[in-house]
Amino acid sequence: MRLSTVILPVRRWHDGGRDEWLRAERLGFHAAYTYDHLTWRTFRDGPWFGAVPTLTAAAAATARIRLGTLVTSPNFRHPVTLAKDLLTLDDVSDGRITLGIGAGGMGWDATALGQRAWSPRERADRFAEFVPLLDRLLTEADVSYDGTFYSAVEARSIPGCVQRPRLPFAVAATGPRGMRLAARHGQAWVTTGDPKLFETGTPEESRAAVRGQIERLGAACAEIGRPVAEVEKILLTGFTPDRSGPMESLDAFVDFAGRHFELGITEIAVHAPIPDSDFAADEKVFERIGTEALAQLRP
Repeated sequence: MRLSTVILPVRRWHDGGRDEWLRAERLGFHAAYTYDHLTWRTFRDGPWFGAVPTLTAAAAATARIRLGTLVTSPNFRHPVTLAKDLLTLDDVSDGRITLGIGAGGMGWDATALGQRAWSPRERADRFAEFVPLLDRLLTEADVSYDGTFYSAVEARSIPGCVQRPRLPFAVAATGPRGMRLAARHGQAWVTTGDPKLFETGTPEESRAAVRGQIERLGAACAEIGRPVAEVEKILLTGFTPDRSGPMESLDAFVDFAGRHFELGITEIAVHAPIPDSDFAADEKVFERIGTEALAQLRP
């Protein structure tokens, strides 16, 4: 199992922001991700910086840790411009970037550019076109495409990614169409559990739901003849009925992670603590998770 962290872009780079990324590398986390939003929920009226510039700065400041989004969506991104940003990030980081990508939701991102909010069906339709086109843009030097939602005219991606054939995709999905995209295009799959269980479900119900999601991912992989073991399975914590429970102590986290490892989860991402927020947690517990949890999880 791999342990990673998520650093929300809420601190100025020269006032604690840079230190967060350096600490993640020092603690030994496999990867450090950030959200790709224009703002997010309870953080709307406070500082919130852009994901791509933040990751560029983090790539320059660090040397070993993987970096990426968890997750990007089509809400305010276009495949052509996103591909150029990702190609550049992959170059600056010397091949340490993972793109977490999902269909998006109904938050402020959905209307910030002045468009109406897309329905769940339209988000799924756009996502189904967005991911394959982005795949092409990152693997082919010259792409032209005329789709229902997106177009590209002789879009160049030269010299291509450092990682070959392209940087990895971690596809966030729970429904059948998203699972098929993850099976076909993803090097990893991302879940936050079942959102229907967040308020009233139990940890046992949540684990059963994750088990069912992994089974559906396996079925989607089987449809195209791909071994599901080839797809890493990432759990982004903080959205299951346990909420902050796994962050209460090292033992609580090890128990939480071990139970999900038994289900087939291969990577767990925990949020770096942010005081007075949904992600408030004991800094010492967080640091012990980075330095000690993995050793306890290994057989």
